[in-house]
Amino acid sequence: MNEIKENGIVLARHIKSEDVWKGGLSFFSQDQDFIQVGSWGYDKDKYLLPHIHNEVPRECLWTQEVIFVKTGKIRAHIFGTAENKITDIDVSAGDVIILLRGGHGYTILEDGTQVLEIKNGPYVGADRDRRRFEVK
Repeated sequence: MNEIKENGIVLARHIKSEDVWKGGLSFFSQDQDFIQVGSWGYDKDKYLLPHIHNEVPRECLWTQEVIFVKTGKIRAHIFGTAENKITDIDVSAGDVIILLRGGHGYTILEDGTQVLEIKNGPYVGADRDRRRFEVK
C-alpha cells in the first residue's frame, strides 16, 4: 500500500490489484477514517456469520471516497489541503485508491475505462459538498 502524505496528513492510499485481492480479510483504512475499506476473498463453503450494524452516532467532517478501477486505467491527480499538486498516480484495472483529504482530479488513460466510486454520505448537494479549483 502506497500512502501519499502532506505534512503528516494521509491524503490518499493506493492499493495495487495484487494486494487488494490477496485473499482472506484485509482492511486498508484506519479506525478513525470516515470511510472504511477492506477486501475479502475466500474459498467455496467458507461461512461468514450474519450480523447487523448497530445504530451509532458518528461525526463526519470530510467526504472521503474510494475508486475501484474495474477495467482500463486512470491517472489520479492528488492535491494537498492548500490545493497544491502533490503527485500523480496511475491506477490500473483491479487497483483501489482511497482519497481521504486534500483534492483530486482524474484523467482517463484508456478507452472503455470503468470505475466504481464509493463515498460516505449523506450527500448534501454539489454546492455544499465540494469546491472546484484551478490547478496552480
